[in-house]
Amino acid sequence: MTRPYAEVIGDPIAQSKSPAIHSFWLDKLGIDAGYRACQVPPDGLETYLAQRRTDTAWLGCNVTMPHKQAIMPLVDQIDAAAQRIGAVNTVVRSAHGVLAGTNTDVAGFLEPLQPLLGQQHLFRIARVFGAGGAARAIVSALSNAGFAIVLAARDPAKAAELLGELAHGDDNHAVQLAHFAQPTDFAFDDRQGICDIVVNASPLGMAGQSPLELDFSHVPPGSIIYDIVTHPLETPLLVAARERGFETVDGLAMLIGQAAAAFELFFGQPAPRKYDAELRDRLTR
Repeated sequence: MTRPYAEVIGDPIAQSKSPAIHSFWLDKLGIDAGYRACQVPPDGLETYLAQRRTDTAWLGCNVTMPHKQAIMPLVDQIDAAAQRIGAVNTVVRSAHGVLAGTNTDVAGFLEPLQPLLGQQHLFRIARVFGAGGAARAIVSALSNAGFAIVLAARDPAKAAELLGELAHGDDNHAVQLAHFAQPTDFAFDDRQGICDIVVNASPLGMAGQSPLELDFSHVPPGSIIYDIVTHPLETPLLVAARERGFETVDGLAMLIGQAAAAFELFFGQPAPRKYDAELRDRLTR
């Protein structure tokens, strides 16, 4: 019998840490299965799924850039959460070849913020950069957690459309990405009871990409700076934030959290999270 496997797809994909994460958990649990990376160009996505649909050893795939939205019309079922977000990051194949799409980015993104979200706040505001598939999940997650959102993108019209689809309330705003690159003399009010978070949900800062241009005069005191980029893990944004004394969350936090949700869908067992410290150490060597 062919060994069962799952994989992560994207273009590019060589930088993905998902194979190392899932392989680590499979080894810890003694599961005889594999997990690998597969580069799939945009014009090859439909062919890829058609081939995998008939592969009885294939359990499914995680989906990364640039396929999170393009894959949606190519699967058979999409759960309500992924449908609302408008992005799929996990596809699971049933025993009968049915391909079901879901999104584990929301759970993964919120996981390291749970202690913060358990507190009471007078007001919550998030400044979010990016308007792609990951940003859609993040905006949905933050809005459902009671945040007003300022969404910055190269195309403010796209950001406004995204907010209109996914964000609740009237306190959300779409702005040009360059708005945050220039200094401001805005005097922040007393932040007592206010929860501020800054999230890079774009590829900016990733190896081979330009850095995110953020002037820290736009960042309120006490903000948490969260960068979902994982390659490199120490992005220019996080380095600059730590130098200024801000609390930070790196991309591994979200990656491991969303991977754990996908792992259980693929392999039928919860990921062994008691080994998180060892896993992090292995991923950051």
